[in-house]
Amino acid sequence: MKLCVFQGTFNPIHRAHLKVAEYASGNYSFDKILFIPAYKPPHKDYDPDMSIHRLNMVNLAIKNNPNFECSDIEFHNEGKSYTYLTIKELYKDYNIDAKISFIIGTDAFEKIESWYKTDELKKLLDFIVFERTNDFYPDKYDYLRDKGYNFIFANMKYYDISSTQLRSRIANGETISDIVTEEVERYIKQNGLYKN
Repeated sequence: MKLCVFQGTFNPIHRAHLKVAEYASGNYSFDKILFIPAYKPPHKDYDPDMSIHRLNMVNLAIKNNPNFECSDIEFHNEGKSYTYLTIKELYKDYNIDAKISFIIGTDAFEKIESWYKTDELKKLLDFIVFERTNDFYPDKYDYLRDKGYNFIFANMKYYDISSTQLRSRIANGETISDIVTEEVERYIKQNGLYKN
């Protein structure tokens, strides 16, 4: 199986996330794009109720795409959601062709050397790097290739959608139908999420 992983907090999942996954699915012939919401993000505040909501919203957002699947793999581990541990589990669960591919934004990729067990992680993954800034210079990342990280840059337009700004819009009662799917917007309203 050619598997591509899209891991994140997805707080909440929005249309830019979906466009990234659609690009990867359409351009690299993966059998599956596996969305993995982090249960306990290592560097962010943890709220168990919110973690369940984030998982539910991802399931709602991707339900109409047969190439997308949501995994609750990190919800079965009481520890922090370290990518290395999750990827090791996926190799046990799936019959992987070559290596797992991993979607990542330039903002996160710049910090990849600080990730848990990064030297072991880089041997397990091929990274697909998506631009997360308008002043993007591919040469800036050459040093990571020299250090053994295998990656390509996705040739996709940068979509400037911030989850922080999105949560602020929700808190201010603004419409968000242009940024999230109808199902996700309904879920947020029904559960009173992101209100101050």
